[in-house]
Amino acid sequence: MQPERTFFVVTNQQLYLAVGIPLLFNTAWVAILIGLLNAKMDAKFTAVNARFDAIDKRFDDMRDLWRAELRRVEEVLDARLKHLESR
Repeated sequence: MQPERTFFVVTNQQLYLAVGIPLLFNTAWVAILIGLLNAKMDAKFTAVNARFDAIDKRFDDMRDLWRAELRRVEEVLDARLKHLESR
């Protein structure tokens, strides 16, 4: 003899709560995690941008140094050429 089965009648409101509350809870957690990860990534990108800015500054400094050296060599060559022309 099998035990008698009983079925619970669930109202629409109970069904909506049983499905909706876990759904809203999970959505809130996902939104919070996305926000935290976004904040972490922004911090990482800021650090990377700072590094690239430092590299750009180094390239600018090297370009200025090369221009100064080139100008000095040009002046030396001009002086030698004038000296040779005056002979």
